[in-house]
Amino acid sequence: QVQLVESGGGLVQAGGSLRLSCAASGRTFGNYAMGWFRQAPGKDREFVAAISSSGRITDYTDSVKGRFTISRDNAKNTVYLQMNSLKPEDTAVYYCASAPGMQAMRNPGYWGQGTQVTVSS
Repeated sequence: QVQLVESGGGLVQAGGSLRLSCAASGRTFGNYAMGWFRQAPGKDREFVAAISSSGRITDYTDSVKGRFTISRDNAKNTVYLQMNSLKPEDTAVYYCASAPGMQAMRNPGYWGQGTQVTVSS
């Protein structure tokens, strides 16, 4: 069984920053790609960012490129999402996900419970 627990969400003004964390347990964290997704009210869940098991490869959706940075610390079994220059349209529940590889991140097998990010204008 895999457990993913997100933290770090909250309310921030437009232009501000937040850092999300996702702590993983239950298996060898360093063998798996990790990702972040988000779901805004009334919308489908969408991909935000992913990072390979080694941390050498990252991928971002176009709307967050240059503003968000995904990173991981395999010694701490934790993945992070640094979010800068936040916009109201970034408001969503953010979910951490785990998959065997970057290609498999299209349909991750494991999800966290989500953390709310609200950006006020």
